[in-house]
Amino acid sequence: MIYGANGYTGELIAREAARRGLTPVLAGRNRDAVEALASELKLEARIFGLDDSPALVAQIRGHALVLNCAGPFSATATPMMEACLATGTHYLDITGEIAVLEQAQTLGDRAKAVGVVLCPGVGFDVIPTDCVAAALKASLPDATHMSLGFDSRSGLSPGTAKTSIEGMAAGGKVRRDGKILTVPLAWEVRRIDFGDGEKLAMTIPWGDVSTAFHTTGIPNIEVFVPASPRLIAHARRANWIRPLLAMKWLQKLAQARIAKSVKGPSEAQRDAIPTFVWGEVSNARGERRTARIRTANGYSLTIDGSLHVVDHLLVNSPEPGAYTPSKLLGPALVSHLPGSGKLEIN
Repeated sequence: MIYGANGYTGELIAREAARRGLTPVLAGRNRDAVEALASELKLEARIFGLDDSPALVAQIRGHALVLNCAGPFSATATPMMEACLATGTHYLDITGEIAVLEQAQTLGDRAKAVGVVLCPGVGFDVIPTDCVAAALKASLPDATHMSLGFDSRSGLSPGTAKTSIEGMAAGGKVRRDGKILTVPLAWEVRRIDFGDGEKLAMTIPWGDVSTAFHTTGIPNIEVFVPASPRLIAHARRANWIRPLLAMKWLQKLAQARIAKSVKGPSEAQRDAIPTFVWGEVSNARGERRTARIRTANGYSLTIDGSLHVVDHLLVNSPEPGAYTPSKLLGPALVSHLPGSGKLEIN
């Protein structure tokens, strides 16, 4: 089942799944959009929300796995993971939200008990950076500090834009001594060559603050993206109004406007814009390793990455539990995806 098949990324994944000969059930709350897509692709449609737990369990029961594409995942991941645990259904999603990724790890023992795999973050919002993290850990096993980042100039989908509103309200996130800390937005600024020339970059609250720790055990982690001096200044000014950004009515207003105005990049835009992924680790002796890989556009990688993991779970029977993408399929996962180059470590 693909839940949220009517969203920007969910629809792209559903179309590619059908093109590959898969027959997922397409599900979501928007009856008109889900049923229209299912009719076009000759697939089954199911229309339901996530606020009625018994009804949700009934809808999920009998499926091998659910791929949740409905964001913000802060609202959808918990009920869907609980339904999957109740029905013995594998759970995947494409989130990059730290709280969701952390929550999945706390459910690992329950997942093992019922024979379920929980693996959120099977899209761009973790796969490439998680694989870089795993490769760097193997290259420098006693690393104590890790920085990750990516350079992608693709536009945002409505779901990603909505999630970013919540992320700004929650502030910046880094991991220090194994614990996730809240820090100001644009907390650290440095110059980084992600693979396309050196650029000014700032820290962001990206999912790897959660997943890279569970993949590698490295206790100090931060994530960077390129940012102009103007964007950095805007982010730092936003720290002063974070209490306002946290107000639910203001978030709903902003997200409603996003739904009307943000459409996501076109296929031509996705094809024209690759992503450059970078990582760096160091140990107590000052030894350092740097990794880089060029991948497809983030949305294209999400389509292929999520379906790659779907295929893996449909064919294989991994040990149940909570996983990060590279823990489930290994650090070479990103290299197997279309558009990826070689993961190089210096």
